Amino acid sequence: MSIEEMLAGSACQDELDKVTQLQDLLAVKAEDVGALDVAYRTVASPVGDLLLAATDRGVVRVAFLHDDEDAVLQGLSDQLSPRILRAPRRLDWVAIELDEYFAGTRHSFSTPVDLALARGFRRAVLDHLPEIAYGTTASYARVAELAGSPKAFRAVGTACALNPVPIVIPCHRVVKSDGSMGLYAGGVAAKKVLLGLEAA
Repeated sequence: MSIEEMLAGSACQDELDKVTQLQDLLAVKAEDVGALDVAYRTVASPVGDLLLAATDRGVVRVAFLHDDEDAVLQGLSDQLSPRILRAPRRLDWVAIELDEYFAGTRHSFSTPVDLALARGFRRAVLDHLPEIAYGTTASYARVAELAGSPKAFRAVGTACALNPVPIVIPCHRVVKSDGSMGLYAGGVAAKKVLLGLEAA
């Protein structure tokens, strides 16, 4: 019997439900009065649980939750705003598009993206990654050319590794010049899953 089954119908479950309802109400009220700067939620995916975060301009962070969730939230607080709440409603559209992507029915994302966490050359690299078509790959050197600095292929690797919005901005499509995978923030296994999905 799972913990959820043990708690079902119990006073503990009732209390958990009330806390969840209060959290949801707080998030709605905070958003209504403009006091919510960063909303977040978690979703399950074929590459593990993901933390999604959005400002009112768009999705600002997709984090693989093999990373520490508290550390991800602390980073958002430090870099964007401490006014962060679990507010799934703002992320519904991102979650839906991710579901469609993992189902193989979506080949590009239309959700607004907020690149407030990327600056300088890193930002220039991210601007060009959506040009790599679904189901194809490009080398770090090719992306460096697209970003206007042909010799900066190592910096492209850093930009991909620090991409704050992986999957939505497809840094997994960037591979080494010899065709090998290279590293990935979500892990090489996750990169293989994503490239395999797109090759199917």
